[in-house]
Amino acid sequence: MMSVGIKDELHRKLRVARANLLANLDDLGEYDLRRPLTPTGTNLLGLVKHLAGLEFGYLGGCVGRPAQEKLSWIEDGSIAEGADMWATADESSDYILGLYRRAATHADRTIDELDLDSPGRVPWWTEPDTTLGVLLIRMLAETAQHAGHADIVRELIDHRAGNTEDQLGGDPAFLARFTRQIRDAAEKFRSG
Repeated sequence: MMSVGIKDELHRKLRVARANLLANLDDLGEYDLRRPLTPTGTNLLGLVKHLAGLEFGYLGGCVGRPAQEKLSWIEDGSIAEGADMWATADESSDYILGLYRRAATHADRTIDELDLDSPGRVPWWTEPDTTLGVLLIRMLAETAQHAGHADIVRELIDHRAGNTEDQLGGDPAFLARFTRQIRDAAEKFRSG
């Protein structure tokens, strides 16, 4: 009985992390959704595309419930070159967001229908045998991590600071003073 409560709580947290990720895409145009804003190319649609593949994989195929749709970057092997981390010009934002929602729906059904101790197998892991519980925790961690990346990318686009606004307020003057205080403290450690 305890594992049902744990499963429900992990599932709830996964849904919250998904919503946090997607909230960072609100009200942005195609360019801002796609443009890389870190030296490694991190971009909002790429994060969503990557997580769609992970949801279909970890909470689908790895527990014997493969998705009905094929992911082109897996089928053609271009995932090895990072093709899951950005949207091509032919992949609309509607397609990527729809793919993510379909992957989440597929994963939700898996979570609802299987027990945490249901067997799983991740062929690319060193020790491939696992359980749905481990995969659910992995998916929650991946989604929360990438939602955090999305928070930072969104802040770089339009200074919308996600949860920071809730914590510090949306007052630009306060945020400028706050940032200056942090910068001043860091400057004391700049080497000459």
